[in-house]
Amino acid sequence: MIKNCRAQTRRLIEFDKKYRPKRGLLCGVDEAGRGPLAGPVVAAAVIMPDDAYIEGVFDSKQVAPLKREKLYEEIFLSAIAIGIGIIENKEIDRINILRATELAMNNAIAKMKSKPWKIIADGNFFRKNSSQVKNIVKADEQSFCVAAASIVAKVTRDRLMREYEKQFPNYSFSHHKGYGTKKHIEEILEHGYSEIHRRSFHIKSIQMYLNDAW
Repeated sequence: MIKNCRAQTRRLIEFDKKYRPKRGLLCGVDEAGRGPLAGPVVAAAVIMPDDAYIEGVFDSKQVAPLKREKLYEEIFLSAIAIGIGIIENKEIDRINILRATELAMNNAIAKMKSKPWKIIADGNFFRKNSSQVKNIVKADEQSFCVAAASIVAKVTRDRLMREYEKQFPNYSFSHHKGYGTKKHIEEILEHGYSEIHRRSFHIKSIQMYLNDAW
């Protein structure tokens, strides 16, 4: 198990070496929260030093929650720069989730104290005129800096959703994080929508659940 984890971490680090510019910094960008029915979409941008090694950094969805929290702290201690962009539900409804995700990514990059020369972004849609961008689907399973960004984005968003549950106790946001689980849909059907629900998302998801129930 440990050997496999080490080998996986080394593989991600070696992947980034292919994209590191001779001059300037390489940045990984990823998001959390594109699919939920409630809450913000959160993006993170992370620049790691060339010699960084944090064992276990990988796609945040495949890392256990307690491990993610530990890795989050280690990433912040090791990183050259980190930026976080947050776009709330009302803006998502106004401009659509794809544009909101791209805006969150751009905001994350803008907040970093050091600016990247080259960016690896998870997915296939990100654009940044001031930097070279390499879009890679499932980059969080291939790139060390993108996997680090994935963890930062996920932990940041999960913490926000736990705080939202204190404000909206009728919804188990600390558990389902706003995703369209059976429990969450039942909560919406019983209590209606909270201020952080995405109005442009809920109808289709609830209708699918009702159809399945029949």
